[in-house]
Amino acid sequence: MKLAKIRLADGATHVAAVEAEAIRLLDLSQVENCRSLADILHSADPAGLARFLIDPNAGQIRVTEVTFLAPIDRQEVWAAGVTYKRSQVARMEESEHGATHYDRVYTADRPELFFKATPNRVSGPGEPVRVRRDSRWSVPEPEFTLAINPLGKIVGHTIGNDMSARDIEGENPLYLPQAKLYSQCCALGPVIQLTDEPLVPEETTIKVVIQRSGKEAFSGETRLSQMKRKLEELAGWLMRENEIPNGAFLLTGTGVVPPDEFALQAGNQISMTITGIGTLSNPVVVG
Repeated sequence: MKLAKIRLADGATHVAAVEAEAIRLLDLSQVENCRSLADILHSADPAGLARFLIDPNAGQIRVTEVTFLAPIDRQEVWAAGVTYKRSQVARMEESEHGATHYDRVYTADRPELFFKATPNRVSGPGEPVRVRRDSRWSVPEPEFTLAINPLGKIVGHTIGNDMSARDIEGENPLYLPQAKLYSQCCALGPVIQLTDEPLVPEETTIKVVIQRSGKEAFSGETRLSQMKRKLEELAGWLMRENEIPNGAFLLTGTGVVPPDEFALQAGNQISMTITGIGTLSNPVVVG
């Protein structure tokens, strides 16, 4: 089952179930203290609650008639790094002084985890993602993303764009927060695929296409099965000694990295597609 936050033509926002090419609005007023998508995600049975909340009187709405919003409410956004071999190689190449650190973290028991964004820094589908004004070498990172409830359980999956200023991080690994965390540094969406359906990593493709002036400037893809770490392992490390009372989204790392000569430019269009979830598209702005 897929859930989303949407905006209708009249400007009203709703939580909705996405069924093939149709949207079904959820009536959250049917349950006390259920006011948001996060409240559904953090319930004991998100899929069961969502089915109960489908408004039978609202009818179906075509997907083309709504605007999808970032499926985030109060959650924190975190990210994992160096979880794919390709990411390990890229991080070592960009950092003259920190290469051995990335090599060691790829094989270590403890993963690299870092704080990525607060809700106000997250863009939804169709909204701009940003390249820092002081970066000359920034790239998007398409990432399979976990929706995690306050108890640490993975309750859904979505698409995340972990924008990264490679030149800033490469200058000094201690600059990682500045390379990763800034206004419009992340995008999430378009829907959350609940975990009521089985996930098959070998059949889950993660693809990115970047267009420039209407032409393809870069494309690449990987499979979730290429990730070195297990999803439950990453979620477990995130929650270790770390209370997250409002839940979290965890971007799980990228296996697709553009070549070193590629850098995002203003006006580029980034489209990320993950099997079973959909496509997240965002334009790029600079500064």
